[in-house]
Amino acid sequence: MRNSRRHKALALLATFALTQAFISSASAQLRPMVQVRDITDIAGEHPNELTGLGLVTGLDGTGGKSESTKRAAVEVLQKMGLRADPETRALIQQAREKTDNISVVIVKAMLKPHAMPGQRIDVVVSTLDDAESLNGGQLLRTPLVGVDGQVYALASGSISTNGGNFGGQAATITKNHATVGRIPNGAIVEHEVPTKIIHKGKFHLLLHEPSVETASRVCEAINMLMPDVAWIETPGMVSVHIPQKFIAAPFQYIAECLKVRITPDAPARVIINERTGTVVFTENVRLSPIAITHGNLIVRTMESPQVSQPEPFSDGQTAIVPRTEVDVMEETRAINVMSNTSTVHDLAASLNALGVSPRDLSAIFQMLKESGALHAELEIK
Repeated sequence: MRNSRRHKALALLATFALTQAFISSASAQLRPMVQVRDITDIAGEHPNELTGLGLVTGLDGTGGKSESTKRAAVEVLQKMGLRADPETRALIQQAREKTDNISVVIVKAMLKPHAMPGQRIDVVVSTLDDAESLNGGQLLRTPLVGVDGQVYALASGSISTNGGNFGGQAATITKNHATVGRIPNGAIVEHEVPTKIIHKGKFHLLLHEPSVETASRVCEAINMLMPDVAWIETPGMVSVHIPQKFIAAPFQYIAECLKVRITPDAPARVIINERTGTVVFTENVRLSPIAITHGNLIVRTMESPQVSQPEPFSDGQTAIVPRTEVDVMEETRAINVMSNTSTVHDLAASLNALGVSPRDLSAIFQMLKESGALHAELEIK
């Protein structure tokens, strides 16, 4: 009899363990597997911002009209070295008198790592003066420099704004943001930025979202390719040693490591943007059983001043008497009991049962966090 009971107990425990394993496996399968390259960056491999001061010409009366535009335009033209021939002198003289066809702009571009001389990159142009639109303008050749002051690219070309200002003297219609434009492939790389990602036979992977769990999974996946080559430096960085057989071709091994797929850790998090009323929560957000009631207190005030007239032939004066009406309304709602939630669908259904707006959810989530019923990180922007 005892052996029978023991066997039943062991069978029950085994069934429970298998059930828990199945639930954990099913939960893991619901999460997407991603490549390591999608959740990490290689240390030392990052884009570099290039900037420059340029001049846009060919605007149809929408350019800058201030004195600063005139001075900046003359300086830009002189820096270009075009001041000896009569044509340039005439252009400078015209710039001193009329500048509604030109605009002084800031030119920006992102130089990707490993970009080589001769490659083209996109350019963003934005006005620095009081120009109304860059639509139809041409950017003159503009040197783009890095933080070290060296020229890494030259930008020029036609500006695309996908908008503009239209109208007459009585009305104007503006489409999109016409004072900022783009020049696709508008800059040519002149110099390469030195990029070093391998130090003493190893490279480092920087996680976009630092997590010990995710870093551990990255190490396990890379070590399956080649044992004992990856280890955790910090929750946000994994170091990988390049095996001896790949010393002659290290980037080939790095590419193999970046193609490895893992399931990243998904921390429980609720993000609320109170300005837009947007609420986002991850799949691991859980709520403990709790009772909630939420109602709005609406206060309406209305001013209706009255004129007080004195009696005829009296010494009184006409006066305005303020009169304020205050109306207070309070919504009454039933108490909702929220049970344990195990999935995002359950959480959404529980919140929808409250019948509140997204903006009200901000206050509700804050109260849930303070009460200890919300088991997630709460971030309010």
